[in-house]
Amino acid sequence: MRQDVKKIRNLLKQYAKLKRDLTAFNQVSSPSFDGVSSHSSRNGAESRLINHVDLSYQLKKFEDALNAIDDPQYQFILHDYVIEKRFTRNEACDQLSVSVSKFNYLKNQALEVFKKIYS
Repeated sequence: MRQDVKKIRNLLKQYAKLKRDLTAFNQVSSPSFDGVSSHSSRNGAESRLINHVDLSYQLKKFEDALNAIDDPQYQFILHDYVIEKRFTRNEACDQLSVSVSKFNYLKNQALEVFKKIYS
């Protein structure tokens, strides 16, 4: 189970990176077409558009899985602690009014629930 937990945590870290990448992509100006034909079947604008669509799809899949989790403690742990890193473990324990061992248990349960929904 420990390896599964690490994989799921890495997946959630990837989600945070996807959000940053998509935000950065959205800040890039729109491509302009100069009318010159390209020798390749794809141009840079088309590749960027495909990349944007792919990032958007992956991001939506993550968000749908996160939003499907009903337990507010699990949502707090996954979003505020794992993804956004807003709290240290001790601060998160204080927020939830639980011991460190109980927090670790809840975190592992939250990761398992996310894995089940995301898969």
